Amino acid sequence: MDSVQLERLGLTAVRESAERKIAARQTAEHGSPNVPRLADLVLVESNAWLADSKANTDIADLASALRHRRRMRIQYRRSAEDEPSTLVVDPYGIVAKSGRWYLIADDEGTGRLFSVERLSAFEELDAPAALRSHQTLRSTWAALKERVETPGRVNVTVRLRESRLDLARRILGTRIHEVTGSENGWCEVVVRYPDIESVRQLLQFGDHIEILTPEAARKRVGQLARDLAERHSAP
Repeated sequence: MDSVQLERLGLTAVRESAERKIAARQTAEHGSPNVPRLADLVLVESNAWLADSKANTDIADLASALRHRRRMRIQYRRSAEDEPSTLVVDPYGIVAKSGRWYLIADDEGTGRLFSVERLSAFEELDAPAALRSHQTLRSTWAALKERVETPGRVNVTVRLRESRLDLARRILGTRIHEVTGSENGWCEVVVRYPDIESVRQLLQFGDHIEILTPEAARKRVGQLARDLAERHSAP
């Protein structure tokens, strides 16, 4: 966790204690020749690439509310949407990953992670959280993490402008399975997803991308694009 995350959860003292121990060890070894400082050997950069550090939700308030184990009504904006949607979820807890906080919760009985950066509001409901049997924050997070990090079962082939290839590598990471060809400034990229619905992530490349196969992915992206166009058309 970075200093901002620690402070928001009241854990600054823990970090300061660790820093004092490192400083004491450095002092003890100061007289030894050719011994570099730990600060010269260890670099921690916890902020994710392209991450927006601004969040509308106070992490400490959210963590405190989660202790009551109640259902929550949240205002959440998905990556492909301009306005937040209202969802009722059953929360397990929160997780910090690569400089970002995530709310881990069941949405209609299915585990999901919600970026706190896109969580604009939350309220506790007068009902206990209906969590799945034998599931905990750790087990649900482990399953979600594996789903995100493990290569998927659907291979989606796209045409992508070469000028956007570096950006695609940063955003898609290990989901990129293969990059081939180069013609008139375009290349073909194979992206692996766990399911067809995940192709909505590719909408952020706008007119710099074209879905080639499978047909189900082309249809889903086309449907999402039409929905967005209708939602943003002039009244």
